[in-house]
Amino acid sequence: MMMQALEPAATDPEPRPATEEEGQPEPSMEELLQSETFSSAPIMRGRVYRGVITTVGDQGIWVNLGSKVDGLIPAEELENLSEEERAKLVEGAEVSVFVEKMDANGTPQLSYRQALEQEDWERAREYMESGRLYRATIESYNKGGVVVRFGRLRGFIPVSHILRAHRVMWGSVTPSPAWKNAVGDEIVTKIVEVEPNRRRLILSERAAAREAREILKNKILERVKVGDIIEGRVTRLTNFGAFVDLGGADGLVHLSEISWEHIRHPSDVLEEGQKVKVKVIEVNPERRRIGLSIRQLQEDPWKVKAEKLRVGQLVRGTITRLEKYGAFARLENGLEGLIHISEISHRRIEHPKEVLKEGEEVTLRIIRIEPERRRIGLSVKKVDSLAYADLDLQMALEEADAELAAARAEAEAEAAAQETQAAAESAAQEAQAAVQEAQAAAESAAQEAQAAVQEAQAAVESAAQEAEAAVQEAQAAAEGAAQEAEAAVQEAQAAAEGAAQEAEAAVEEAQAEAEAAAAAVQEVAEDGEQTEA
Repeated sequence: MMMQALEPAATDPEPRPATEEEGQPEPSMEELLQSETFSSAPIMRGRVYRGVITTVGDQGIWVNLGSKVDGLIPAEELENLSEEERAKLVEGAEVSVFVEKMDANGTPQLSYRQALEQEDWERAREYMESGRLYRATIESYNKGGVVVRFGRLRGFIPVSHILRAHRVMWGSVTPSPAWKNAVGDEIVTKIVEVEPNRRRLILSERAAAREAREILKNKILERVKVGDIIEGRVTRLTNFGAFVDLGGADGLVHLSEISWEHIRHPSDVLEEGQKVKVKVIEVNPERRRIGLSIRQLQEDPWKVKAEKLRVGQLVRGTITRLEKYGAFARLENGLEGLIHISEISHRRIEHPKEVLKEGEEVTLRIIRIEPERRRIGLSVKKVDSLAYADLDLQMALEEADAELAAARAEAEAEAAAQETQAAAESAAQEAQAAVQEAQAAAESAAQEAQAAVQEAQAAVESAAQEAEAAVQEAQAAAEGAAQEAEAAVQEAQAAAEGAAQEAEAAVEEAQAEAEAAAAAVQEVAEDGEQTEA
């Protein structure tokens, strides 16, 4: 099965091709009007026709449908078209139109938008019939699911057709306000229902995912081989095992292939979403099944423990279960073995309970080890068998040698420990002496530092005293100078006062002389006047 190509989301799918074949020249409007394409057949309401635009006016757009029949696309419809769509509606252009009704004059009332929608309905039907996948963009949601856009149509994806993983990612497995996170998301779908008369377009993500997983599973079944080691993710846990996603297809890890230890349910060791490495142990293309194993990538603890055992060895075990055919005993290393009823007693017994009881601790001899079947055969009656005397002696000697070697190793380890301890004690003593020496040096340095501090303090005090004496001497000198200055001021003031007095006397004397001179002048003047008279 080939993988269907995904159709990109689009608000406006490409319109259907014109009736002319590729490579043919576009006919003129006159040719179209006269061609057989525009026959004289009556125009039927509710159908799509091809016509040629003859006039673009205020009323709308007139389209010739053939046989001189013109229909009108009302101007109000043009307002609902995009600019790109309106740009195509020019005189001479060939367009598809939908006949809505006939007016009172018999003129067809046309719709360009409905014609485009009819093309989308046809395209949706082609998608459904061919099974092609469609990548849709979520436009809104409601209580029943999500609404997507298919060209000019609105499609619906019911909740039951949306994968749970998507719903969880949106915040809720059922529609809720949290689904606002879904708006704008892309979702890969298949169209499963197309009913134009009911305007019903149903899409399904689950159907698309189912087909995609089948295609991926086919590829994985062709690619994987027994023995391959693959990393996957746990998708589901059941009572009988765990399903692991291998990158598009699930494989089953049976309960017995999850762990070497006994587990009751896969959830004991696994959880959904966990990444795991698995080994492919079965590929069945006819049944479309891939068998996986986790435990085969792990070391078998049974074999690791069994490697330390050998046939003929004496061991201690605890009886865990009594069956009609024998008794099961758990050895000290945790492995369980079977004591067949014939190996329990030298006398004939009907049931192991005649000799043994659950919880009893007994000495046993290993008589058989089967790694492939993960079985250990044990015996009670052969514990004292002479057939194993040589083996018992050899194992006793080996155990003695092992104990002696262990004792020697322990003695050597003890001697090494004592030597290490002595070295440690010596190092500790040396370290202690070094610490004491460092402490003494530190104390001496502290004493020297303290003496230096005291000496510095004495020097500071002496300098302070000298400075204080100098200040006092300076103060005395300043006071003497002030007194001398005061006396000089007083002497200067006295001298100034004497000089002032002398100047005053001189002024008075000068004034007297001036007055005398003036009198003399007056006298001379008077004498002169008398003479002239």
